[in-house]
This record gives sequence, C-alpha cells and structure tokens, in this order.
Amino acid sequence: MTAREALAGIDPLGGVDRWGATVAAAGAVDAAGGEHRHGPSSQVLPVTSITKLATALAVLLAVEEGATSLDEPAGPPGATVRHLLAHASGLDFDSPVAIAAPGARRIYSNTGYEALASHVEERTGLEFAAYLTEGVLSPLGMTSTELRGSAAKDLWSSVDDLLRLSTEWIDPRVLHPTTIASAVTVHFSALDGVLPGWGPQRPCPWGLGPEIRGRKEPHWSGATAAPATFGHFGGSGTLLWIDPDGVRCVALSDRAFDTWAVDTWPAFSDAVRARYRSS
Repeated sequence: MTAREALAGIDPLGGVDRWGATVAAAGAVDAAGGEHRHGPSSQVLPVTSITKLATALAVLLAVEEGATSLDEPAGPPGATVRHLLAHASGLDFDSPVAIAAPGARRIYSNTGYEALASHVEERTGLEFAAYLTEGVLSPLGMTSTELRGSAAKDLWSSVDDLLRLSTEWIDPRVLHPTTIASAVTVHFSALDGVLPGWGPQRPCPWGLGPEIRGRKEPHWSGATAAPATFGHFGGSGTLLWIDPDGVRCVALSDRAFDTWAVDTWPAFSDAVRARYRSS
C-alpha cells in the first residue's frame, strides 16, 4: 500500500496480509490517541528482538530503584550498564567475546542484554523474568506477555500488549519521564555500526534500548520517519516504532525477517504514518 492510498482512507494496517506470513496482525495509535487494529491482535507470538524494549525498561527501573546505576561496571572490562543498553560495550552479537573496546563501536549484541539481565538479578536478588513481570509487564496490563528465555530475544507478546508497551515509551507511568527522555536520546553519538539486515551506518544512533532512526537510509520505519523516531524490530518478522508526532505502530508476524521485510517495511511504515498522522 502506498502513502497516497493510505491518505485516501484505505487501512494501511491490512498491508500485513501481504507479508506472506501464516499469522500477521498490526496496530497503530494515531496522532489524536485513537487506536486501530487489524488481524488477530490478541494472538501471542514471539517478538524476538523487540524483547529488548521491555528488558531496557526493567533495567532502567532497577536504576531508578537504586539497585544499580547507568555508570556501574557491567559486562566486559571497562563497560557499564549504559554501554550495554546502548550496544556500545564491545561484546559480540551472540557470544561473550569482546571484539572492541567499550565505547569504540556500535556492535549490536544479544549477549549484552543477557549480561544486563544477569546484572539486575545480582543486584536485586530476583530472577530477571520475575523482576520484569512484577516491575513492568503487570503494571502496564501486559497480561498475555511472558519472557520465556533470553532477555535479549525470547519475549512472547501480542499486538494489544505491545501497544501498551509503546505507551510507556512516550507517556510513562512505571518510569519517571526524565528517565524515558534520556533513554530515547542518542548515547555515544559518534559511534559507527551495523544495523542488522540494513547494513553499515555512519553513525549508527541508539538510545538506552531503542534504536533511533537518525539519518539512516533506507530504514525500516520508513522514508518519512523523523530522525527522532525510535523503536525496534525483530527477526521473527515484527516491528514497533514510535514517531515523535505521536503516531505509533506495532506489527507481528510469523514470517522470519529476510529481504522481503527490507523490501516491504519502509513503504508499510510510511503508509501507516500518512494515514494516522492525519486522523
């Protein structure tokens, strides 16, 4: 679907039906706060790396509660909680090996988020999944959401619940607004890196959990996304983005990320933005 078709009143969320997935659903919040859904929005699916947006909230909650701090050492030598949240610790993608010095490169790392979960467990005395559920998921009413393994990639959730999660990132009630404002600001702004599936980015902006669009082009959140647009996508064919004008979008599917998503997601996101920015 094109942005022109979206402006003509055709529901762009229905574009997920053409993703070639067995199951797909989408939801959006328009600029006036109205919610829109397409497909089985209550169905629970693995959201893979969108998990990091929930994990980041739990880590930031531990910071607010005084169990740790952003500048406390964590992960490889010389790294901190802040480095791990912003994929700047130097840890490899999926191994505990440090392949760069902390603060030298933006290296997207599942291992880094698993290290964060272990750090929170050590500081709070609670198993991380329990801390996440009690501190973040339950207060947000995310009753169908469960962490079933890695704090980097094993959250199962629904479109309905992820819309609730997206609200916390712009209108927080679990965390303090200043915490969220910092988290959606670029940290270690000069770092270059690789956005998985989209190639090298110079620079590669990231917040404390969310990826920030910046000047990346092409980008999964669309060509019309403002530089401050932030969110995350997942390898199971899932995406969540939040535009600073108030429009938000969540889409889940069971078709693994591949070139089809690179070809499809930018136009899908632009159509959603065009339709719901003007609602």
